[in-house]
Amino acid sequence: MISRETYFILLYAWIALAVIIFFVLLKVTAPYGRHTTSSWGPLIPNRWAWFFMELPVLFIFSWFFFWGTATKTAPEYVFYALFMLHYIRRVFIFPFQLKDNGKRMPVVIVVIALFFNFSNGFFNGYWLGTLSEPYPLSWFTDWRFILGLILFFTGMYINISSDQIVLNLRKGGKKGYYIPYGGLFKYVSSPNLMGEIIEWIGWAVMSWSLPAFSFAIWTMANLIPRSLDHQRWYRKRFPGYPPERKAIIPFLW
Repeated sequence: MISRETYFILLYAWIALAVIIFFVLLKVTAPYGRHTTSSWGPLIPNRWAWFFMELPVLFIFSWFFFWGTATKTAPEYVFYALFMLHYIRRVFIFPFQLKDNGKRMPVVIVVIALFFNFSNGFFNGYWLGTLSEPYPLSWFTDWRFILGLILFFTGMYINISSDQIVLNLRKGGKKGYYIPYGGLFKYVSSPNLMGEIIEWIGWAVMSWSLPAFSFAIWTMANLIPRSLDHQRWYRKRFPGYPPERKAIIPFLW
């Protein structure tokens, strides 16, 4: 068990690291998915890489949440359930939907993702499980909970529906890459990433805690540069790519 003071020192350092990573990723393209390269070391199958790097957060977050000494009320269990809802899909459904045609991911990316998931699971699980004051039942009618819940499910819907559009591009055993159309792809190149950002901003607003906002900050630090990489990739690969599409924020960026 660590003190509140030590916890927040670590948390502020964690947030500062996210800011640094954001600027690094603006210069360096993370080598997974369509950007995979063998120059980053050994590779493992894409599907299993996603499974194994996301799986531990289910246990880490749950351990610190349930074994913590703080009194837990209904709102905390809602925060827990929504966190798990996202990651159960990410671990047990998403990897096995991938039509990756033998794609592989560098082991170093899996290791980095494991470090992130352990840290994120710790900071949020330890906060809700040990350090947080109990949320009153009246929190369910607080504007922050209501707005956060709306954002969370809006983001989740955008994320899942956009992923499905991409998955459908390879129906019938088709291989290769294609320009996705439909949904919010009309406005941005990566609506699935935009949806995930909205989702975790919603979770942060809903719980109104610094650890939750640190998760949202990390999500943006990772996915905003990723969306810019996707935008450049699409435009380079497809000369007729819709010029009006932005990378991550409709009409703006």
